[in-house]
Amino acid sequence: MLVSDLTAGLAAGAVVVPQAMAYATIANLPVQVGLYTCIVPMLVYALLGGSRAMSVSTTSTIATLTATTLVTAGVAAESEDAAGTLMALAMLVGLMLLAARLLRLGSLVENISAATVLGVKIGVGGTVAVGQLPKLLGEDASPSGEGFFRAIAGAIEAFDSVSWPTVAVSIGAVLVIVLCKRFVPRVPGTLVVVVVGIVLVWLTDIEDAGVELIDPVPDGLPVPGIPDFSHVVALIPGALAIAVMVFLESAAVARSIRRTSEPVIDADQELLAVGAANIAGAFFTVLPAAGGFSQSAVNQSAGAKTQLATLFTVCLAILVAVFLGPAVSLLPQAILAAMVLVAVVSLIDIPLLVRWARISPLDFWVALVVAVLGLTSGLLTAVAAGVAITLVLVLRELNIPQLDIMAERGPVLVVFLGRGMYTANALSNERAIIDLVMNRPVPVRTVVLDVRRLSIMTITVLDTLADLDRELAAKGVTLHLAALPEKAVAVAARTAWYQSVVSAGRVHASAEEGLRTAG
Repeated sequence: MLVSDLTAGLAAGAVVVPQAMAYATIANLPVQVGLYTCIVPMLVYALLGGSRAMSVSTTSTIATLTATTLVTAGVAAESEDAAGTLMALAMLVGLMLLAARLLRLGSLVENISAATVLGVKIGVGGTVAVGQLPKLLGEDASPSGEGFFRAIAGAIEAFDSVSWPTVAVSIGAVLVIVLCKRFVPRVPGTLVVVVVGIVLVWLTDIEDAGVELIDPVPDGLPVPGIPDFSHVVALIPGALAIAVMVFLESAAVARSIRRTSEPVIDADQELLAVGAANIAGAFFTVLPAAGGFSQSAVNQSAGAKTQLATLFTVCLAILVAVFLGPAVSLLPQAILAAMVLVAVVSLIDIPLLVRWARISPLDFWVALVVAVLGLTSGLLTAVAAGVAITLVLVLRELNIPQLDIMAERGPVLVVFLGRGMYTANALSNERAIIDLVMNRPVPVRTVVLDVRRLSIMTITVLDTLADLDRELAAKGVTLHLAALPEKAVAVAARTAWYQSVVSAGRVHASAEEGLRTAG
């Protein structure tokens, strides 16, 4: 088991370390920020998380949202206060995730539709891909975090500064990564291009030809710091969007790589683990952390048995941070940009979007609208709109009455209230029940309403039931209630209307009892 975990941890590290460094550049942050994200957050998740194989660092989606949030807050990534603001952002994300855990919102967040997530990913893929153009072409523009169309405009305006040696390096790196993934998937293409790029700079004068290198990477472990909350108000919308995506991506990855022999993934435990990982990482200048699919899949396929595999990945990241800073500093920017480009292009899943257009037009339009918003109005707007659309669709679905006829004996009709009744759907249920009763082929004189799903009783629901009783009585129909849960009875018993229904013998322990009594 130890050997399997060691092999898996090192294999995952070969993917996650260079990839996390590349993702840091999406937000125009130093590559060591991505490297540090592979240490503290990953360590905390390994201790608290429920997935044995998930590798928690950062993802292209989270890095892009981080860039957008910093730009929206008016903080330039190159400025002196960027580190403190980044710490504050990671802290806010972690606190929001822990708050969601305390409120047990895990299952609620998971209800965000797959269409919304696909739309956000397409927006991320398009935005990040064009944002890498200046680095791939060796231009002097730096449009990170400024959106899809501004990035295109910036790349076009700076076209006269293209460095053709940089273009050659970019094309070569992209080809190596794609060919490795296609023909030798067990060989981490990202690691190959990183090593080749460093060796190329070391042995040649390619830098003199115009190929830009990354900023020098300092030796040593991350130094603890204090978050800077001076921009906290401006960070809140972005932090909320990031927190939602952190949980969605982490939960999706954890469930997708879980083996049937492993414990079931608990949404609330994942909220706690990723929330604590982000809070702990906030003091060490890291990107907001989330589970990444590519490195987690490598971890699992390489034979990870326990969380020890993740700890070995952390050890590898520590070794890189302590000993390989000078070597990593020889890495061309174009190599990291190529890694990012290949990673995010897979997010633009147009074939899936087309398939959804045939299978479920509603999901197609939701995904398309969110994607277009992401490309035009920004990713924060897209996430907010996607969550809002999801909630509207969920509420619409919940508000559609589900009435099942359990029995019909002469003038007695037994109806099961399938979706329960609450404030938002009470009126629609009342109308649906009345319509059902009045449109039966045989005149109905008694309705036994099975309300076992009515576990929470509110004033609105009580008023609606009382109004339903009056409306049916006016049409010559008597209402009986059956299987009302004890919690609901405790509330309803305080009203005069319910007491009168009980006195009239119109409340029953079960629908069968109600049918016998009314019949």
